[in-house]
Amino acid sequence: MIGAHQPQKKSRAVLVTLIRWAAALAVFAILFHFLPVAPLRTALSKVPPIRFAIVLIVYLCAHAVGIAKWRMVVNTAGSQLDFSTSAQCYLGGLFGTLFLPSIIGGDVVRLAVGLRRSPRPAAVLAGNVVDRFLDVAAQATLVLLGLLLLPGSLPGQFSAPARKILLIFAALIFCATLSLFVLRKTILAGRSRHFLRRFARLRHALRSVRRRPHILAAGWLMGVLIQGTFILLNALLAISCGLFEPFRVWLFAWPLAKLAALLPLTQGGMGIREAMLVALLLPFGAAAPLVLAAGLAWEGIIIAGGLISGCAAFLIRRFDRIGS
Repeated sequence: MIGAHQPQKKSRAVLVTLIRWAAALAVFAILFHFLPVAPLRTALSKVPPIRFAIVLIVYLCAHAVGIAKWRMVVNTAGSQLDFSTSAQCYLGGLFGTLFLPSIIGGDVVRLAVGLRRSPRPAAVLAGNVVDRFLDVAAQATLVLLGLLLLPGSLPGQFSAPARKILLIFAALIFCATLSLFVLRKTILAGRSRHFLRRFARLRHALRSVRRRPHILAAGWLMGVLIQGTFILLNALLAISCGLFEPFRVWLFAWPLAKLAALLPLTQGGMGIREAMLVALLLPFGAAAPLVLAAGLAWEGIIIAGGLISGCAAFLIRRFDRIGS
């Protein structure tokens, strides 16, 4: 019976992946329909191959810092992973974002390797949750910094709606967190002993991280550095496309667009990120075709980086097997 269910699960996973790729293509088709294609094509042709290659190299270097950050956090939780295994987890996750729903889909690949290789799987899960939280906190920090640096906070026609959206978003997060805290006993009631033991290990791993606030602070700072580097690279690609916006505007808009890509609607957040970026930059006077061109150039960086990361993870695994 178990074997019979395996093909069904694989077929369902393939179907879901195809649907999300179709959704991403549909979003791009809508954008191409409403935006003039000629300026978009011209803007993309202005990106020099050498600049694209340099941006790709810096992008991969930033992710090398991400490997160190992820390993630091999960090992603080007690996972006991070496750098080689951590690199396989992290790079495999980057590759997985190309085939799994939303940005978080890559976490499935990270955990698949980490849970199998670590003597304390609960620590890997807890550490990955904390690392993802630090990434979100880093992006929120950059959004807040962008808001503070914007002259007059935001353009007049955009100020009130943006503040309302941010307040609603913060209120929803607060309510969800409060609800989980209040209903935690109800949620755990009736669970099996096996589940409760696993949950206890997860809670212990989270406490291990919480007892080291300097690790959390270091992880947050590294996250700000990594996300800030991505914003700078995106802004450089936009300049090549002919889009000139102050860096403080990118600090505000780009992290919000990336957070929107967390929604599991399209493959790796493709299309959602670009549409959100167009919507956020339009009030600042940015030309929509140029914004979309910059977004497509960045998608090229993500796809190329994901493919290179997948090859690197495969080679590291081969070398580890040969060495053992």
